[in-house]
Amino acid sequence: MAWGNPSRERRVLKAGHSSIAVTLPKPWAEAMNLRPGDLIVFDQNDDGTLYLKPAPAPGAATVGAPFLVQARAFDTPGVLERLIIGAYRVGHDAIEIRTDVPLAAERVEEVLQAARGLLGVSVVAQEPNRMVLQNFIDPSKYGLPQLVQRMKMILVAFVEEAEQVLERRTRTRRLTTLEEEAGKVLALLVRQLFLASRDWSLARRIGSPDPRQLLEWRVVVHALEELADVFGATLLALSEESARLPAAQRSALVAVLPDFKSQLKSVVDSLMHPSLDRACEAYHASSRLRDGLKTPTSRRGAAALPTRPAAHLLERGAGCLTLLAEIAIDRAVAGSTETILVEAA
Repeated sequence: MAWGNPSRERRVLKAGHSSIAVTLPKPWAEAMNLRPGDLIVFDQNDDGTLYLKPAPAPGAATVGAPFLVQARAFDTPGVLERLIIGAYRVGHDAIEIRTDVPLAAERVEEVLQAARGLLGVSVVAQEPNRMVLQNFIDPSKYGLPQLVQRMKMILVAFVEEAEQVLERRTRTRRLTTLEEEAGKVLALLVRQLFLASRDWSLARRIGSPDPRQLLEWRVVVHALEELADVFGATLLALSEESARLPAAQRSALVAVLPDFKSQLKSVVDSLMHPSLDRACEAYHASSRLRDGLKTPTSRRGAAALPTRPAAHLLERGAGCLTLLAEIAIDRAVAGSTETILVEAA
């Protein structure tokens, strides 16, 4: 695709005695903040195509250099874990923690817990005043569509566990495991997007051939993250209330949860396989699901929807599905010039 719709043709010019050159589209150069004399690096494919990007700025962090977190001491619980997760999400492979005061046992466990919660990360050095974590994942092996499909499976498992909680009328046994699995995949998704934004060749290999699509992918990941939070909170609420839920509310939940599961699968499929028919159908179904949760009675005539907290959470979840369906429509429209939605009379 063209950047800013400049002309897609450029005439090859003679530059010097034996060199040739081609001009860069002005909108792209301005977007990349390029000036005369700046360096550009390129990636050459076997089919002859070139992918250009600005060279790293002078003073930028050396590739492979550890991200250093240094302080006199870490006393506040949660700070180290969040720093490690943040460094991982923005693309650092090595994370080094140094302190003047030896790390307390609680902070060491916090670091170890953070490493266990991130795909591909291990602690490779541990000393009283120093710990080093290393990521061993090859980003080119984890495509965005595959990770989104994995998130779909985890979200479906949340809904199925909620159904089991209602059936058994007991507390959930899988909430922590599902939340941890969702957190790992979501952190890797964010990491992939950060890395792809700096390396267009990687973006192309993991499923985003146009760099502008990365913003769209970020919205998708945010919606999936919101769905994981919603389903986790819903499962927790049902786990605490299941044994004492009135029959009418239980029936309403039993009726609406399969719709969520079916709609979740439909929306993600329409995202991964753009089709205007499929995307519009997913949008209408998600909108109906969201609107139905706003009413005091279910569309199947049950006496009442679930308790207020659960109903509110599920309404938020339906809103996320509607947003994803809207993006599916955008993708379908971007990929074609004309689509017939209904047969002519």
